[in-house]
Amino acid sequence: MTSPTVAAFGRKSNRLSVGGVPVDRLAERVGGTPFFAYDRALLTERIALVRSTLPDGIQLGYAVKANPMPAVVQHLSGLVDAFDVASALEMRVALDTPMPANRVSFAGPGKTPAELTQAVAAGVTIEMESETEASRVVAIGNRLGIRPRVAIRVNPDFAIKGSGMRMGGGPQQFGMDAERVPAFLKELAQADVDFLGFHIFAGSQNLRADILCAAQRKTVDLALRLAADAPTPVCYLNIGGGFGIPYFDRDSPLDLPAIGENLAELLTDSIRPNLPDARVVVELGRFLVGECGVYVTRVVDRKESRGKVFLVVDGGLHHQLAASGNFGQVIRRNYPLAIGNRIDEAATETATVVGCLCTPLDLLGDNVSLPAAEIDDFVIVFQAGAYGLTASPTAFLSHPAPAEVLV
Repeated sequence: MTSPTVAAFGRKSNRLSVGGVPVDRLAERVGGTPFFAYDRALLTERIALVRSTLPDGIQLGYAVKANPMPAVVQHLSGLVDAFDVASALEMRVALDTPMPANRVSFAGPGKTPAELTQAVAAGVTIEMESETEASRVVAIGNRLGIRPRVAIRVNPDFAIKGSGMRMGGGPQQFGMDAERVPAFLKELAQADVDFLGFHIFAGSQNLRADILCAAQRKTVDLALRLAADAPTPVCYLNIGGGFGIPYFDRDSPLDLPAIGENLAELLTDSIRPNLPDARVVVELGRFLVGECGVYVTRVVDRKESRGKVFLVVDGGLHHQLAASGNFGQVIRRNYPLAIGNRIDEAATETATVVGCLCTPLDLLGDNVSLPAAEIDDFVIVFQAGAYGLTASPTAFLSHPAPAEVLV
């Protein structure tokens, strides 16, 4: 039976294909392994799926940090309504696309004065994370003679369970505590800024639609309470995302229609009656790109040690930290793996896939059922479209960086 990951990409003559190109030919085109490959058609299909589920009146934003490859961002610029960036370099990548600057937002704690200056000058929306950051933005705007576009990132007074990473509720480095926002809004009313609204995001990588729907309801309730103290009508509301993708055998895909129905109800019953001018954005990263990419690495050695088969590949955790289990996993589990040039063959052995780094942490697949692989075969790591290369320690042990291609 073909796995969902293989079926999504397709196959040709016993080989996995990405963007219609068999993996062995793609390796020749790229110039060797390891590399990341992202499927352009799958990206387009994924966004079409999300758009078909979101109600009219909800815009779709892309969190560039999930995959900031310039070609990917350029492709997505024609498919989504907004970009959210988390650094000055990501901002530059976003602004190099046709996306208007007023549809780019800049979030994240610790923005430096230099980064804030770039953001004010560019005209992007700065999602302010603290009172200190706000005072810097005001001063920069006064110095440049530019009225900064600003929103407040709010640390909500609730937390949600089931998220891979909690980014709201309790003490956080992210955003201003919700209970401090009303007083801050009164101060902001005296500043020469263009206040737009709020960004509220509680957590990421959640596969439970019921939990996400409850979080969205609480988020909208909080936004409405805060809007009562806003100096001007709220015209921007980013309610975050947090939509998860399945990485492991026991994971079930997110019930996307249930989320769409919840958002439609919130829009009709709560948001439009109270915030009629608000541009409402659902901001997704991993959910849009994560399942549209693969990491391709080649077997350089096959060895047995006391009855255990090891496939040693030319890639590893320095490119795919998440797949190695060292990026947020409490209990390590295997990402989906395949032998890319034996895609139609049945599993006949149990093997452990390890990288080329001199550390026992460099583990891509532990005791995986695979076809018997040989030297020069291709190992494919699926779910590699988000938080792959840029979330990995590429300089670790000084191995070369991998290529990235959009096919």
